[in-house]
Amino acid sequence: MVSNWQLQQAAQVVRYGGVIAYPTEAVWGLGCDPWNDEAVERVLALKDRPAHKGLILVAADIDQFDFLLEDLPEIWLARLSGSWPGPHTWLVPHQNRLPEWISGEHSSVALRVSAHPVVRALCRLTGPLVSTSANPAGRPPARSRLRLQQYFPGQLDQIVGGSVGGRKNPSLIRDLISGDVVRAS
Repeated sequence: MVSNWQLQQAAQVVRYGGVIAYPTEAVWGLGCDPWNDEAVERVLALKDRPAHKGLILVAADIDQFDFLLEDLPEIWLARLSGSWPGPHTWLVPHQNRLPEWISGEHSSVALRVSAHPVVRALCRLTGPLVSTSANPAGRPPARSRLRLQQYFPGQLDQIVGGSVGGRKNPSLIRDLISGDVVRAS
């Protein structure tokens, strides 16, 4: 298990604009403060990912997304709360409440409330984080700390301890409005 001290250190790195790696339910993730454009640019550069694709935000609980969810119909809120925490990512209308470096060219943003104890503990300290799989574009996501370090040698500000969960695939992505599956797990 990860110590409280290590989680506090990781949260401080995030607050100061750093990029961290942490275990999730299926793969290692890269994360940073979504409001810090320079940190987000670093994540995108590490992955060689174009900004127009947008990024996922992960949180400890649904309340951390209140600023995005406050105007949504009850039926949509019920969909979200019924699937979280867990391996479900939803494309939610962002209503221009997020910077373009998070949403990319989309009118929605990908949101997830993780069930992984390390992710949840981190987000309790930082608020929502950028969460994207730890891999350069076109390569398989890192499932081990060794692969993570091979992909990004000396390029991360901190690697949070812990183990990847037992899920075989990253989270299912669905459109909140239509319910359509965008990416199967």
